[in-house]
Amino acid sequence: MLEVRSLAKRFGGLRAVKDVSLDVPAGSITALIGPNGAGKTTTFAMIAGFTVPDSGAVRFAGTEITRWRPDRIAALGMVRTFQITQPFAGLTVAENIRVGAFLRHHDVTEATARARAVGTRLGLGPMLDRPAAALTVAGRKRLEVARALATEPRLLLLDEVMAGLNPSEVNEIVALIRQVRDGGVTILLIEHIMQAVAALAETAHVLAEGALIASGTPRQSAADPAVVEAYLGHGAAARMARHE
Repeated sequence: MLEVRSLAKRFGGLRAVKDVSLDVPAGSITALIGPNGAGKTTTFAMIAGFTVPDSGAVRFAGTEITRWRPDRIAALGMVRTFQITQPFAGLTVAENIRVGAFLRHHDVTEATARARAVGTRLGLGPMLDRPAAALTVAGRKRLEVARALATEPRLLLLDEVMAGLNPSEVNEIVALIRQVRDGGVTILLIEHIMQAVAALAETAHVLAEGALIASGTPRQSAADPAVVEAYLGHGAAARMARHE
């Protein structure tokens, strides 16, 4: 469904992303992981149209979308969430979700019905008529996903949707993401919580210093010596091998 080929981005003297290529098959949950500063969010931003790549190509559902605007990409069926949630604090939860629903439903009544249905599906039913500012961190994460889902995407890009959650809330979001995929939405996610990645993803692509250093199942990627070194420092893989 998604084909990323040789994406690269430089900010001044920093090569933030270096020739990254990856595929996201339709119906899958695919993870993009790596230490802080690895280039994950920049890669997401280029895929979703928020940052223009210096080189490389992105194809979605067979269509070349490189350098398209985010709204045009969203209309085609790919949307992203953001790590830092910023709901419209002056609106209710349902009104926030309706912002996403307006992409497909220009009639207010239809958009409202779609928003309330999505919000209820994502466990926000009791909060729909309350101010979005009143939501907990976990509630804001659900709202971010709900607003994206209201656009009726085929591919959803989730940027650290579990950051800042406690273990119980993480388990709830893991179940929610599975539910979204089972409803027909393909998912590409950035995540630091490896237990969640292992529970969700069929494939994990690992970035370090802007370059793709490993791809495979989450277990395979986590065991790759290059990945161990990226997370734990030079020589870590050898030290771990000596102690096995």
